[in-house]
Amino acid sequence: MVNYSRAYRGYGRRDTPWERYAKVSGEHISHVFERELEGRVEPFGRALDLGCGRGTYSSELARLGWDVTGIDTAPEAIAGAQARDDGSACYVLGDVTQLSLTDLGTFDPFVDIGCFQGLDSQQRLAMGAGVSALANPGATVLMLAFGWTRFRSMIEGVSQAEITEGFPRWEMLKVWPAPTAGLGWPMDLTSPQWYRMRLRSAVV
Repeated sequence: MVNYSRAYRGYGRRDTPWERYAKVSGEHISHVFERELEGRVEPFGRALDLGCGRGTYSSELARLGWDVTGIDTAPEAIAGAQARDDGSACYVLGDVTQLSLTDLGTFDPFVDIGCFQGLDSQQRLAMGAGVSALANPGATVLMLAFGWTRFRSMIEGVSQAEITEGFPRWEMLKVWPAPTAGLGWPMDLTSPQWYRMRLRSAVV
């Protein structure tokens, strides 16, 4: 598992590899976020950016009209997000596998760009349970994750089956490929995918 605190300290003010990818694929990601607005009316509600890093995607969600909270376990990431942000989003130091310990309120949608893929099996279950507990009725999850490859010992990745296992209360609505431009070798061989899920209605 990547030590993100160490990574942010090492890169300092320079862009990390995942931030460089955001710049290359930013237009594509913005379109994905924009499609999430279809059928909704303002105010859109609250969005939670899971593993928000330095707020690259939080600020984009806020620009589109969401009330955004970003959460990350790396203090360096949260400090960077707060320094870069114009006040449009709120940033919280916290663990996505312990969302029940936070006092964040409820959300729709949840956005995960490369967070879930770095967790072990127990952490994935904990994150899924925490997201479910904070989800409004009919909430959605947008997740971008690398696929499982022979490079998994070096690069984090997750299968669709592992995502489904981690989110048992959620219906998988759509899966489609994400662009690989800007990832570099060997990350460009990880078949990154977008996953869109929706919280199932509670059984009465």
